[in-house]
Amino acid sequence: MADIKENPDKTVAAALDPLIDAALAEGRIAGAVVLLARDGQLAYARAAGLADIEANRPMARDAIFRASSLTKPIVTAAVLSLIDDGGMSLDDPVTRYLPDFKPQWQGETPTITVRHLLTHTSGLGYGFLQPEDGPYLKLGVSDGMDQPGLGFPEELKRITEAGLFFPPGAAWLYSVSLDVLGAAVEAATGKGLGDVVAERVTGKLGMADTGFFVADRARLATAYADGPPPVKMGATHTVPFAELSGIRFAPDRIFDPGSFPSGGAGMACSAPDLLTFLEAIRQGGGPVVGPATAKAMMTNQTGALPIVIAGPGVGFGFGGAVQLDPAQSGSPHLPGAWSWGGVYGHSWFVDPTRKTTFVLMTNTSTEGMSGPLSQDLAQAAAKATA
Repeated sequence: MADIKENPDKTVAAALDPLIDAALAEGRIAGAVVLLARDGQLAYARAAGLADIEANRPMARDAIFRASSLTKPIVTAAVLSLIDDGGMSLDDPVTRYLPDFKPQWQGETPTITVRHLLTHTSGLGYGFLQPEDGPYLKLGVSDGMDQPGLGFPEELKRITEAGLFFPPGAAWLYSVSLDVLGAAVEAATGKGLGDVVAERVTGKLGMADTGFFVADRARLATAYADGPPPVKMGATHTVPFAELSGIRFAPDRIFDPGSFPSGGAGMACSAPDLLTFLEAIRQGGGPVVGPATAKAMMTNQTGALPIVIAGPGVGFGFGGAVQLDPAQSGSPHLPGAWSWGGVYGHSWFVDPTRKTTFVLMTNTSTEGMSGPLSQDLAQAAAKATA
């Protein structure tokens, strides 16, 4: 975030501060870092609450968080950079890189492409979106945040055995697609996914706190689940989700070198690093991807397919959802806004029309992703920057 100059906006602060204060007072979050850039300048920056309740350690602006699905747009950009350079193609069959990855649909083995994986139209799923007796749960498929020590070969074997939920391209379903794509990238490049991401994204942008590792454990925020008050996660923790099997966490997974680098949920990062990345994409992609690719990331790539966990009026680009009809979706954003979140307690949006980028990172799942705080802050930020 070194290139983003600070230009505090009192109107934005007046809109956001009371919402953060209320979430802390009511025990809905342990702590948070909130950043808002407007027209390339940092209009709002606040670290609030605690990074570790038990140690009474204050949250810091440069705190490092387990990223969960904030990983997805970063890995997506790395893959698109590789495609820009001719190292892969959107329409390549995944079996070009992973010959044994052949999950079936009704006895057939349809072709899954790189494009299908990038847009979650592959026919794959997530365990947390299934009931307890779902195929991923039965076979031990990891969602990328649990089962420390599980490597790519076994994970891919389990996903293959589970099969597809629909033919590739027929529907949209949030999934382990980016994990499979990470394995394909490793096969295509002969390098670890972390090395590819560092070479193509984080290294170019100076994102020193972002990777499939924790750069400085002293700055790592402790992981909590929703309370109130927030509940410290143990070695394993399951957070209820939509009366399904629940979101399964193993906070120390990131420290186990045997864990496959989950392209969907395996990274750590800081809020300033994420803002730097999102601003780079908003401003045309340099030096990571070209302008056309950056625009494509923020453009609907899934046609009229329903984005089932986002609701009507929303499409999906590369790395995040895209607002198509805010009146239909109930969104405070303008058409073309690009957004997503992460189950460790994070959310973000980029509004290209208003030249606004917003980052909320908390250490409390799932309030910071989809709870009242994330919703209220998005509303207030959009109104304050309208």
